[in-house]
Amino acid sequence: MSPTDWAAMGTLHVEPALDRPELLAEPVAKALAALDPTGAVTVGVAEIDPELADTAAFCEAYGSPLDASANCVVVAGRRSGEVRHAACLVLATTRADVNGLVRRHLDVRKASFAPMDEAVKLTGMEFGGITPLGLPTGWPLLLDPAVIAAPGVVVGSGLRRSKLVLPGALLAQLPAAEVLEGLGRPVS
Repeated sequence: MSPTDWAAMGTLHVEPALDRPELLAEPVAKALAALDPTGAVTVGVAEIDPELADTAAFCEAYGSPLDASANCVVVAGRRSGEVRHAACLVLATTRADVNGLVRRHLDVRKASFAPMDEAVKLTGMEFGGITPLGLPTGWPLLLDPAVIAAPGVVVGSGLRRSKLVLPGALLAQLPAAEVLEGLGRPVS
């Protein structure tokens, strides 16, 4: 995704993310700096009203297509006393199949969304801004194929006051990224 393609994401004023590190949570800025330079330059960032960080409000206020927005959720499950975490990224038009596909993939008895305070503490990101860039080492990043097929997606920046715009295919190149067919289930 080039800077000329960023306009398709609504009324956002998107700038190269490498030029605006103050709009990124620390782990996100570090992950972006560690990307291959040809991938890093395809990532944009836009400052937003933090009160509009939640997907539905954001898309409505900024005219960003819902099918070009992706939600990153932190999931936790237990197996033999060990807590296993993963991040799931699905388009905003779908919901992650946490209790089916994700539970089986993590090999846990029950999987659920991690408590907000736990997700925030472990990721070093703000709730409502958690993103696939900069996740803790060892966590699988589970991606729905529709996300990586998208020419561009809007995701969190680690902060509620900004959003990242990047090519979906770039997400499949992140450490621990795994594409899971059927991860995103249509919202009914």
